[in-house]
Amino acid sequence: MDRETKKSFVQMAYASSIGIAMVITIFGGLFLGSYLDRKLGTGYRFTIVLLLIGITAGFRNMYLLIKKNFTDEKPVITSIKSEPHRKRPPPKKT
Repeated sequence: MDRETKKSFVQMAYASSIGIAMVITIFGGLFLGSYLDRKLGTGYRFTIVLLLIGITAGFRNMYLLIKKNFTDEKPVITSIKSEPHRKRPPPKKT
């Protein structure tokens, strides 16, 4: 197996773990909040708060996994100043 194929398989494995990490954090917060609400009799306060924390943690995990494992070898844009179409025309004299 060549290096590119192996790299593709590793990236697919990381991509599948992103979905699992999202589901575990979101439903973990939901179930923990629901459990605390039942035990403490607080309505839906803990459920909502811990669900929002779980959603935030899930997206944070997704961001960190993507940032860590799917980096490009070289940046697409090195500098905006180096692009010729970004130069402004000289101002008109009035």
